[in-house]
Amino acid sequence: MTRPLRTLLLAGVAALLPAGPALAAPLAEADAGAASDSTIIVTGAGNQATSAATGLALTLRETPQSVSIINRERITDFALTNINDLLDQAVGINVERVETDRTYFNSRGFDVTSFQLDGIGLPLIWGIQFGDLDTALFENVETIRGANALMTGVGNPSATINYVRKRPLDHFAANGSVQLGSYDLWRAEGDVSVPVTDTVAVRMTYAHQERDSHLDYNRNNRDVMGGMISWQATPQLKLTAGYSRQENNSDGVLWGALPLVDSEGARIAYPRSASTSADWTYWDTTDTTAFAELAYSFDNGWSAKGVFTYKRFEENAKLLYAYGLSDAETGLGVHGMVGIYPSDYKQYLGDFYASGPVSLFGREHSLAFGLSTAKRDGWEYEGSASDDILYPAVSQWGQGLIAEPDFPTPYLAARSTDKLTRAYGAAHLNLSDNLKAVVGASAMWLKSTGDSYGTDLYRKDSKVSPYAGLVLDLNSHVSLYASYTDIYNPQTEVNVNNVRLDPAKGTSIEAGVKSEWLDGKLYATAAIFRAKQKGLADFAGVFGADGAGQSGDSYYRGVDTTSKGFELEIAGHITDDWSLSGGYTWLDIEDQDGNDTRTWLPTQTLKLATNYVVPTLNDLKLGAQLRWQNGIHTDTDGFTVRQKAYAVVDLMAGIRVVDHVRASVNVRNVANTRYLNSLMWGQAYYAPPRTALATLSVEF
Repeated sequence: MTRPLRTLLLAGVAALLPAGPALAAPLAEADAGAASDSTIIVTGAGNQATSAATGLALTLRETPQSVSIINRERITDFALTNINDLLDQAVGINVERVETDRTYFNSRGFDVTSFQLDGIGLPLIWGIQFGDLDTALFENVETIRGANALMTGVGNPSATINYVRKRPLDHFAANGSVQLGSYDLWRAEGDVSVPVTDTVAVRMTYAHQERDSHLDYNRNNRDVMGGMISWQATPQLKLTAGYSRQENNSDGVLWGALPLVDSEGARIAYPRSASTSADWTYWDTTDTTAFAELAYSFDNGWSAKGVFTYKRFEENAKLLYAYGLSDAETGLGVHGMVGIYPSDYKQYLGDFYASGPVSLFGREHSLAFGLSTAKRDGWEYEGSASDDILYPAVSQWGQGLIAEPDFPTPYLAARSTDKLTRAYGAAHLNLSDNLKAVVGASAMWLKSTGDSYGTDLYRKDSKVSPYAGLVLDLNSHVSLYASYTDIYNPQTEVNVNNVRLDPAKGTSIEAGVKSEWLDGKLYATAAIFRAKQKGLADFAGVFGADGAGQSGDSYYRGVDTTSKGFELEIAGHITDDWSLSGGYTWLDIEDQDGNDTRTWLPTQTLKLATNYVVPTLNDLKLGAQLRWQNGIHTDTDGFTVRQKAYAVVDLMAGIRVVDHVRASVNVRNVANTRYLNSLMWGQAYYAPPRTALATLSVEF
């Protein structure tokens, strides 16, 4: 985009689009996945409600699992414009940036593979986030830690991430913002909700962002747009439909990352900007979602909802992968392989859900049940160049010395279809004034067909997973809870022969205490947990040019794994003007022989965030967030690589310039901490140094 056009767009958005901190109004839909409380505005509050964990609309204190919520105000305050940055701040969640445009998430020692939109499961392809998922479309993000077989159909004991979308409001509201930051970052965002009639409302959201990077060659350009319409056809019947689209175009991308050691096992002293990429590489993705929802409320307190969702993910990538050890003396010896990889994935999901109260033995209880069916079709193409690429000496990387080879026409390398049907039911039983129980079960049927690089992908699995939980109120402030579920985790990972691993199976238990203080404004929890999985996928290597799978893709082995630990969390307001949220997680992860495993995962993490508002100084707001983890290590090419413990501190300040207009500044990694993003694959690249971001926002 030319500079005059960019300047004109920025000026137009600043003048015409009211925006910035996204709408702070409560959620229009209590059944959208979480209810909002205008008093509690930070991560996780005990009196907020969610149905994402059990299918029942329970407060966080009533839910016998660990649940946290990062809401729109927190997203805006700390400029968390993409999900990777947001989940970096979520208690108990680790973000593994293995490449610039491919990210994994894990919790409690295991990969996060369950994701939802408004409580409806739409799993990511292989549990991977491709590109940066923008947060402009979401009101808040919930993390339900531990197994969640009831609502996802599988019991992987990591976490479920629920994205709660912005919905049309019953009143006019609009906001807009412009941002300028380090590495030529600029962003424009707008959000408007309009009640067209007394029964029809529309909400539209748009964001555009461009940025360079601290990494050599890397650039990104993304557009996000979403629209939603709701119609209250009768007092009981409501229809909602929506469409969203994100285009993410990245150049100079990493496929794999930096080889960390040389031929003698010594760590290579890379600059932070080091990359194995080239300026002709790219990884472009388009993520499209459309849905239609019909909700009906009966006079007896029961409600029913039917949702149909269509999701399409398209990618087109030209990639360069580096492998091998550089010679300790000359810096030579690293080779590269390249390819073109267009892919197309389509998902179809139908979900029916009903819930309501029942009276039994003189007490009122609540029930929920649902039925869903989903299908995913995937087409993956490959066009690998035959050129033998030899990298220059390590000291010369970043000078654009790798020429672009010729590529063949891509061929269809993989064609797959996955079908998942599940039925579930849950009950919230009011056993006594102080004792409540959540019991239920989920039945799932999974079938996969197709082939990948000549390997048959057929599998057929079915399983019933029970769930049980108890919550005991000791008094008006404190509750004890415990929960249990089976683990049945169908895995998409393949072994060295490019054959999918069998499902991991096991059990998961959790127990803890939840409490509310200061008239419900402050929420504090403590939890202990243990999960056992047999045959869990553990990274074992990367396919080479002559491997059974796609070159550069990973293969795994099944390992019996036990994870145990505890979490502490606090969220809410110390005073009306001072908020605090965060938590500490401790883990122990062992294999079947009692040895430490998955050592690339931190076993101790601490995350804290705080804001303080001075109303008398034009609503001056000062904030900080801290993320700390202990040291990690992994073995690569026969050598051990370590990342020592590190802490990252971010600061923010914002002030009301005039009515409806705010200005703010965010400084990230204030101490300029130097660290590797992830050791998951034995390769890694460095996180950004200190950066700054200025925002001007308008809200009506």
